[in-house]
Amino acid sequence: MRILVTGTAGFIGAALAQRLLARGNVVHGYDNHNSYYDPALKEARLARFIDHPNYTHQRADLADADAVNRAFATFKPQRVVNLAAQAGVRYSLQNPQAYVASNLVGFVNILEACRHGGVEHLVYASSSSVYGANRKLPFAVEDAVDHPVSLYAASKKANELMAHTYSHLYGLPTTGLRFFTVYGPWGRPDMSPILFADRISRGEPIDVFNHGHHSRDFTYIDDIVEGVIRTLDHPAESDPAYDAELPNPGTSSAPYRVYNLGNDQPVQLLRFIELLEQNLGRTVEKRLLPMQPGDVPDTWADVSALRRDVGYAPNTSIEDGVARFVEWYREYFEK
Repeated sequence: MRILVTGTAGFIGAALAQRLLARGNVVHGYDNHNSYYDPALKEARLARFIDHPNYTHQRADLADADAVNRAFATFKPQRVVNLAAQAGVRYSLQNPQAYVASNLVGFVNILEACRHGGVEHLVYASSSSVYGANRKLPFAVEDAVDHPVSLYAASKKANELMAHTYSHLYGLPTTGLRFFTVYGPWGRPDMSPILFADRISRGEPIDVFNHGHHSRDFTYIDDIVEGVIRTLDHPAESDPAYDAELPNPGTSSAPYRVYNLGNDQPVQLLRFIELLEQNLGRTVEKRLLPMQPGDVPDTWADVSALRRDVGYAPNTSIEDGVARFVEWYREYFEK
């Protein structure tokens, strides 16, 4: 199978590309290698598979419609996984235009290319951030998500709406995956695991927001990739039980699905820091601070729909996952 994956120099995209290549797929990677965080980490991720005989790579921006169309015309993908996006909640407060270009304009370019390219299935990254001001836990795809608290979250909700439009109008099967706090080897340096590991390694105090009351549904990278592949292999179909008078936000009469992709087991942030300290062999001061703008106190994924439809079952405990992350962290940053 020929699969186009955007964001293959990114955290999830690189891990996914390796898994797809390992099972015999032909993969075309697409990434703009921007400098939102250290491009050297992106190059190091990519170096692990860029020379694979079934892999080709294109350095281009999603907002460049001509480049996107060229990728589809030359590679002719059967299925597409769109993971490229301007990431980060707090950065969206500083540079909203970056999110419009990548997450809105770029996503329309992908949708149009899939439509005209006869793609069998588009799987795309949404985010747990779409739940915004919701307080009912666990978060379920049946819940309304109409109160985002950051532009990043709004852009991801917009992706789901845009995808539904293309599923409805053109019969394009689309599946959106709401990722929940992904962590593990080769992770993003702007996210808490590496930020905390850096400070613990240097013996510096850690800023813990919301006075330490945060909990997150930390999900190990291997479980995330497993969920992506399982959904990719099951193209979205119309829901025969869909009731337009009592609409389910997770399904449709069109070939459209939205799923939570998480660990279904929230962890207190202070517990996560404690595990990092144990594995790094030192403890540090925690500075308890108020919650930051655009942040949410808790996340917890109800993954029952994904279990039911594709047999998804995350199996990496937080203890094992943090140990594997720290092992990679030490090896990579000591080099």
